[in-house]
Amino acid sequence: MTELLSIKEASLWASNHLNKNVTPSNISYLIQYGKVKKYGDNGTTAVNKYELITYYKSFNGQRETDWREKLGNDLNWALSFDNLKEKDTTKHIHRLHPYKGKFIPQLVEYFIDNHTDNFKKETYFNKGDIILDPFSGSGTTMVQANELGMNAIGIDISAFNSLIANVKVGKVDFQDLNNELKRITNSLKKYISQNRNAQFENELLEELNVFNKRYFPSPEYKVKIRKKEIIEREYTPQKENEFFETFEKLRKKYDLKLKQDKSSNFLEKWYLEPVKNEIDFTFEQLKKVKHPTTKKIITIILSRTIRSCRATTHADLATLKEPVTKTYYCRKHGKICKPLFSILSWWERYSKDTVKRLSEFENLRTNTNQVCLQGDARNINIISQLEINHFEFAQLVKRQKIKGIFSSPPYVGLIDYHEQHAYAYDLFGFKRNDEFEIGPLYKGQGREARNSYIEGIAQVLNNSKKYLQEDYDIFLVANDKYNIYPSIAEKSGMKIVNQYKRPVLNRTEKNKSAYAEIIFHLKEK
Repeated sequence: MTELLSIKEASLWASNHLNKNVTPSNISYLIQYGKVKKYGDNGTTAVNKYELITYYKSFNGQRETDWREKLGNDLNWALSFDNLKEKDTTKHIHRLHPYKGKFIPQLVEYFIDNHTDNFKKETYFNKGDIILDPFSGSGTTMVQANELGMNAIGIDISAFNSLIANVKVGKVDFQDLNNELKRITNSLKKYISQNRNAQFENELLEELNVFNKRYFPSPEYKVKIRKKEIIEREYTPQKENEFFETFEKLRKKYDLKLKQDKSSNFLEKWYLEPVKNEIDFTFEQLKKVKHPTTKKIITIILSRTIRSCRATTHADLATLKEPVTKTYYCRKHGKICKPLFSILSWWERYSKDTVKRLSEFENLRTNTNQVCLQGDARNINIISQLEINHFEFAQLVKRQKIKGIFSSPPYVGLIDYHEQHAYAYDLFGFKRNDEFEIGPLYKGQGREARNSYIEGIAQVLNNSKKYLQEDYDIFLVANDKYNIYPSIAEKSGMKIVNQYKRPVLNRTEKNKSAYAEIIFHLKEK
């Protein structure tokens, strides 16, 4: 069935059909991103009304109209990237290590590449330009700048964040990396074979398999819960306690000590003793690596591994509650689960995954400069810091100056950036700089915290301006629920020339309610 409408006619029809304002730009977005087919030629563009009906009935179509109603019709759905799968937004090295609060690479690419569309009407950066990200985090802007043939400088107050970012963009000796990973893995396996932990875990898994098949068969168990034939809150504690007797017998049989003697730091509190012993052993093997770049990569692999081996339930991995030292009923999987007693499986998985991701990026990288400097972006001297280890890049910055900024500053009172990687700081001994974070969670979101945040971000922008070209462009991604970015712009001697309100669809938090962030475009007053 075909009934063609011009873009203007389609916007009027859709506004009436949905009982809310649908602009011609909204229709153009649907065409440009393949949501509906384009008809017509010779400058005349049309769409099929019935394809529009189908789209607005679809999941994303319904979500778009629903979110516009909740968040406002100025929502730029082109920046939702709703056509992408998770593997696209975490492509190659972007998933080298978990990191809260990072933006997806496609958002960076949209603003710094050379395309234009109905929303982005001009280009701001070109190949060979230098881009600055003064809140570098895990280095997303640097990676995308590299892919697009641009130079980039990151700055981050966190030593661990800087390590992640530099590992992502650093050159890799794959032969040395593979040799060292093989050596460490073989040593770890030998170490594990010398104790009885693996035997304990294998026997425990056999007992769990029998028990879960009997009392938590899939999918029958969940069906019974839905039909209220089983009352979950009454049934599960009984079975949890019942299996605990088996668990204790096995633990005593193998004389396995689970709790550490002390719990004064993160590593002591959140890891079972067998796991902590394996971590310490692997760390000692890491110290033997001679090649500096290889050592940094393996540091990231070990950090990623130990993050996944914390003594917690599967449901609470992202938001730790209490350490788990025994088997437990897992709401996520609907059966009795166990904590981890060894790091080996995660170590092997992440070793292979890291090499694979680094190899994928190796085929995309350009011969440009990317460096993340560890320091306070409010007062760091970019040139002098670059000159220490990257002299030629420092000279390029002197001659050419930085074209602009693409960054996502921390949100007010949302994340403690050092604390999210506390395990890595404890193990590797990196110096923590919590007191220099701007807008950390522990300072809250009150008036004093907001004023301090405004002052901090403005100081970063004013310090950055020393290194920028005269006609600079700055893009800052923020959820400005307190409307403080106009004040930040004023204190920085800048003006907000445009802003893009973006729906955030792929959030890692359990809360999946309608949520938006704004990309502010700032220029000199």
